[in-house]
Amino acid sequence: MENVESAQIVLRCLALNDNVQFFKDQLGFRVDMIRPADDPSEIILSGYGMQIKLERHQEQTSALLQLVLKEDSDKMNDLISPNGTKIQFIKVSSKLSLPPINQSFVLTRMTNDDAQWVTGRAGMKYRDLIPNRQGGRFIASHIRIDEGGPVNDHVHYHQIHFQIIYVYKGWLRLVYEDQGQPFVLHAGQCVLQPPLIRHRVLESSPGLEVVEIACPAVHETCIDHQLHLPTYVERPDRDFQGQYFIKFDGLQEFSEWQPWRLPGFEYCDTGISNATKNLGSVKIIRSRGNLQSQLCKHQAEFVLIFILTGQLSFRVDEQTIHKVSDGDAFVLPESHSYAFIFASDNLQFLEISLPGTFSTTFL
Repeated sequence: MENVESAQIVLRCLALNDNVQFFKDQLGFRVDMIRPADDPSEIILSGYGMQIKLERHQEQTSALLQLVLKEDSDKMNDLISPNGTKIQFIKVSSKLSLPPINQSFVLTRMTNDDAQWVTGRAGMKYRDLIPNRQGGRFIASHIRIDEGGPVNDHVHYHQIHFQIIYVYKGWLRLVYEDQGQPFVLHAGQCVLQPPLIRHRVLESSPGLEVVEIACPAVHETCIDHQLHLPTYVERPDRDFQGQYFIKFDGLQEFSEWQPWRLPGFEYCDTGISNATKNLGSVKIIRSRGNLQSQLCKHQAEFVLIFILTGQLSFRVDEQTIHKVSDGDAFVLPESHSYAFIFASDNLQFLEISLPGTFSTTFL
C-alpha cells in the first residue's frame, strides 16, 4: 500500500517499565519513542529490523518473538517477557540442506480427475509426480495454467541444488537475470535454472503445461524486491554456484541422436549435463523400432521418466507389467531391476537423472 509508511507489532502489558527494561537490557532493543513523557502509556522500540510498540493496558497480550542468531553463535535458552511474550532464539543456516534420499519405485498416471491438481504459487495448478518425494530429496511437478495471459509473478529465486523446467504443451514468456531480453519458451524446449538466478514468468499461452524437477523437495522461493528484469548486462557464461543458465531450443531437423543406455532407443541431449558439470541431466528419448527387452539395473541417485507421447510397457523386479502413456511418470530406483518390454513407434519420453551420466548393468 503506497500510503503506509511503516509497520509494528503491538504488545499490551500491565507493567510498562518492566517490559521496556526487559527488551532493552536482555534483548538489545532501543527506545525510539515515548508518549506521553510525564506518564508513558506507549513506548516504541526497535531492533533487528523490526518495531515493537508496548502499550500499557489492563489486558495483556503475549506473542511469540523469534530472534535469529548468527550461524557461529552458541545456543541460547528461551526467555519470557514480563507480559508473557515468549522469546525464542533460533538458528537459520544459509547452507542448503539435502535430506538423505529414500529411493523407491513410484508411478503416477495422468487422469481426467481434477483432484490430482492443487493451486500453488501465482495461481498455477500443480500435479505431484512423486508424492513420497524420495525422502524429501526431490520434487517433480506437472504444472498447468488454463487461462493464459499475463502471470501474476514476481522477480524471485530458489534456494535449490538442481532445477529444470520443460515445456510439455503451449508456451510461456519469461526473463532471467543476466540472460538478455524476455524470451518465449515453446513446447519441447527446456531451461536449467541454476541456484539463486533471479527470474520471472511474464505470460503464458492458454493450456500451458510444464514439467518441473527440483532438489531438494522443500526449498525456499525468495522474492527480490530490488532487482528489475531484464538486467542491463548480458552474461551468458555467468557462474551460479558451479552451474550456468542454459536453454535447450527443442528438437530440430539437425538434432544429433545417439544410442541410449537401453537397446532399441536413442536420445537427444539437452546440454544440461555440461551446464551442471554432470550434476544432472535431461535427455529426450525415442524408440528406434527395434526394442530388445533386457533386464537391467542402474546406479544413480535419481531417475525419472515422463512420457511425452506414445505407449511404453515395462516390468519392475520381474513383477507386474506396467503400461504407461502420455503424461504418466515413474521413478526407477537403483535397488530394483527392470525391463522395457514394449514401445510404440511414436514413443518419446524425458529421462531426468542425477547424476548426468551413470552406469547401467544388464542382468
